[in-house]
Amino acid sequence: MLNTPLHVSLDDIVSFQSNGHIIVRNLLPADEVEKYREEIESAVKQFNTESRPFEERDTYARAFLQTMNLWRQSEVIKEFVFSKRFASVAAQLMKVRGVRLYHDQALFKEAGAGHTPWHQDQYYWPLSTTNTITMWMALTDVEPEMGPMTFASTSHKSGALSTLGISDESERSFGQIIKERQFPLFKTGHLNAGDATFHAGWTLHGAPPNYSDKLRSAMTIIYFEDGATAIEPDNDNRKADLKDWLPGVKPGELAASEINPVLFTR
Repeated sequence: MLNTPLHVSLDDIVSFQSNGHIIVRNLLPADEVEKYREEIESAVKQFNTESRPFEERDTYARAFLQTMNLWRQSEVIKEFVFSKRFASVAAQLMKVRGVRLYHDQALFKEAGAGHTPWHQDQYYWPLSTTNTITMWMALTDVEPEMGPMTFASTSHKSGALSTLGISDESERSFGQIIKERQFPLFKTGHLNAGDATFHAGWTLHGAPPNYSDKLRSAMTIIYFEDGATAIEPDNDNRKADLKDWLPGVKPGELAASEINPVLFTR
């Protein structure tokens, strides 16, 4: 199933292009998800370095445990991340011919974890294209009290709305922008294991705290349009990303390092 492209309806493509986000229900059946959940959770336990109690962390670190490029640590996770099924959805929603991998990241919101401040992902990415998208898949059932995603619909059409990374300041600044521009808010609510959201790189999003006593485990994969080039980083986060996720690639060159393979081409 992971290697079989999935057809996306025209209505879903139009909805994504208009709102900047969409939910794809049952993208992977729950019994299939379970196999990968166990491997991903095991890898997070092994490779995540955050062990401080919440009171010793800043807002970013209280929001979630973030463990990146796990596909390089496990053949089972590589099978998941390299899925043509997922990548085909990303390509169709963006209306592009092919997509490359930027990186994956497990995002685990622990029981009692804090909110995820409003932010725009593409602030971090030194890429020449706006055709970027993140898949966020629930690895377990996610109830509303566990901190599911909230999106500011249509915000992606405005491009960069600030020069702030994830922080208390971004929460305040973007919150004010949302009110001023009257972006409609969409809360994903309940998600079953295997349901996935897709959102554009410039779509404003965040998440409330995890008020439950359960771990909210999710796996994300970031894709970008094949053919995009790297740009000159204009902030320190993009400088770090250029080094870490596009190793050896210089500004102006094709964004195609050895860790950015093409995952789907139509």
